[in-house]
Amino acid sequence: MIKITETVLRDGHQSLIATRMATSDMLPVLEKMDKVGFFSLEMWGGATFDVCLRYLREDPWERLKEIRKRVKNTKLQMLLRGQNLVGYRHYSDDVVVKFIQKARDNGIDVFRIFDALNDIRNLELSIKTAKQSGAIVEGAISYTVSPIHTIEKYIKFAFELQDAGADIICIKDMSGIITPLAAYDLIKALKKEVKLPVHLHTHSTSGMAPIVYLTACEADVDYLDTAISPFGGGTSQPPTESIVGAFKGTPFDTGLDLDLLVEIADYFQGVKEKYRALLDPIAERIDTKILVHQTPGGMISNLVSQLKEQKALDKYESALKETARVRKELGYPPLVTPISQIVGTQAVFNVILESRYEVISKEVKDYIKGLYGRPPGPIDEELKKRAIGDEEPLTTRPADSIPPEWDVSVLAVKKLRETFTDEDVLSYAIFPLVTKEFWKDIPAHHDKLAPVEK
Repeated sequence: MIKITETVLRDGHQSLIATRMATSDMLPVLEKMDKVGFFSLEMWGGATFDVCLRYLREDPWERLKEIRKRVKNTKLQMLLRGQNLVGYRHYSDDVVVKFIQKARDNGIDVFRIFDALNDIRNLELSIKTAKQSGAIVEGAISYTVSPIHTIEKYIKFAFELQDAGADIICIKDMSGIITPLAAYDLIKALKKEVKLPVHLHTHSTSGMAPIVYLTACEADVDYLDTAISPFGGGTSQPPTESIVGAFKGTPFDTGLDLDLLVEIADYFQGVKEKYRALLDPIAERIDTKILVHQTPGGMISNLVSQLKEQKALDKYESALKETARVRKELGYPPLVTPISQIVGTQAVFNVILESRYEVISKEVKDYIKGLYGRPPGPIDEELKKRAIGDEEPLTTRPADSIPPEWDVSVLAVKKLRETFTDEDVLSYAIFPLVTKEFWKDIPAHHDKLAPVEK
């Protein structure tokens, strides 16, 4: 039997409506979703934390608590960017530990933990902390295709995840570029060598995902990600009802109730209409070009936005080609947050200025210095020289050079709030400016919550 993780509360709406679904639109259907029998509901982490504070003017911690109150039988799952947590840089070890502990305390059962560079040094602490909290840990492989990304290297990394304490290996195909054959071969190899359960996450962008899921099942995959149909397909995951219906009566039967799923889909269809203005037609359609340029949907929307700001949308195709070129010169990193933004922004600089690397972003320099981790492949020597001169890249774990941030954040929050909790301090530590703006609009409302730990 195949187990299903439902992603509508996180990646489904992150992929199609820029993560803008409000908590109030999730709550009415949760008790019904809790009866389906999903392995888990992915409903937190990723971009949701930032968007709650920045755009929705919601406290992401309150979202987690409210969902936990209503979901009694199904595991709640979050996406965690390893040492980056839910932000865009590495955070100090004390903040990483505190964040994971509080996420667990407030209701997270399953942590899917990944690093954009598949650098195990950026994952060991978060995996260890999540395991110590009693949670299930999915150690994720950031999947990409390049001359240096082989099954052998993915297997080696999976063993590192297993040694770090992962319970499940997740293949995280953020671009939707894994082919049916590649999925079959990789899953077969993982099951034979590493012998942990395997969870496959992909996107429908290229149109291959349903076939990929079938071959994954034939290779003995254990878990699949799907999104209820109004928020499935396109740059999201394959539709839940379609996969459940397709596998019904086969050895891969999910055992889920289609009638109940259709009722849930009806509810989310109404929610989708509410957000129709945010729905980009590009996000809903199949884009086979991704098989060539490998650029994830979220990254494409960022490229378009940056080019529009510079009144240079006519350079879109050039920017896509330049993205691939920059990625190669940086050692073929997987295009996932935050590396996708780093590569994409540099590509935009290069095409707008019509002079490659005339301006090199701070983030690219930091990447070359090793501050994000170990690049998967060698960096172009000429670019390296131009970016950091004779400076030697960092060879130690990046977070070792970050001083403790928890106490500093507590002192900063004390100056801003009369009463506050650990959760408030964590929000500030990760997104200080955004959290300060959020607090200007939202009064303190924590009388019933535990006080901060000094």
